[in-house]
Amino acid sequence: MTGYGNTVVDFDNKKIHVELKALNSKAFDLNVRIAPLYREREMEIRQILSRELERGKVDFSIWIEKNDQQLAIPINTDVVASYYRQICEVSEKIGLDRPSLSPAEWMPALLRLPDTMTSVEVEVLSDEEWEVALGAITDAVHKLKEFRAQEGAALEAKFNEKVDNIEKLLMSIEPYETSRVEKIRARIIDSLEKLVGVEYDRNRLEQEMIYYIEKLDINEEKQRLKNHINYFRETMREGHGQGKKLGFIAQEMGREINTTGSKSNQAEMQNIVVMMKDELEQIKEQVLNVL
Repeated sequence: MTGYGNTVVDFDNKKIHVELKALNSKAFDLNVRIAPLYREREMEIRQILSRELERGKVDFSIWIEKNDQQLAIPINTDVVASYYRQICEVSEKIGLDRPSLSPAEWMPALLRLPDTMTSVEVEVLSDEEWEVALGAITDAVHKLKEFRAQEGAALEAKFNEKVDNIEKLLMSIEPYETSRVEKIRARIIDSLEKLVGVEYDRNRLEQEMIYYIEKLDINEEKQRLKNHINYFRETMREGHGQGKKLGFIAQEMGREINTTGSKSNQAEMQNIVVMMKDELEQIKEQVLNVL
């Protein structure tokens, strides 16, 4: 779900910059920074980003870089001329000579007067400029989605590797299942025989043994875990928009692995369960990157 895209386009002696950054998030969380000229189009921009990006914490910026000529604040010559004319008129009225200083001396003071450096021109967003800016936004979105697609392909390979590892570890438990039943039976009988002078009903012992061993049986957990693994693979092939679903499946896989661990009263089996948990934890960390 993380991604980055930026585009720069030229229009009428200025550059329009568009930048997009996306991080993981369960919902669509958009933060925008828009140049004043384009603020009237903010709702349209938000709708485009929401439709195209779906999920993630997204930072969007669009700003204008003007050339050197435009960067210079224009001097309002009419206002400056009016100030100078009024100063001369006031000087004559009160009997003073016209300003005798050179322009280099009195011009800085004159330019500090109000509105001398204010442009009266109001910039208006034209349809032509908006089309160019919209094209830049679309291109930046496309680049971010390409970034996401590349990351998604890498994640798919990683997920397949991890679920394959879990499946192999699950199969490696089977040899220990058969041997542990005999070990449990032998351990219980050996403990009973050490109790000198105590008689016990062997038929009842067998019944209790069957009940006890059934409580430790993990065949159902193994079957459900295999089903979850297959469902995880199928969901990955269904296309985009499956991130939340994969997260739910991973949670169910975790339940079966935990139950298997609680029933595995044998060191070798518990070691395998720990390795399965480690593989699953890596899946859970990365599934947040999926749309």
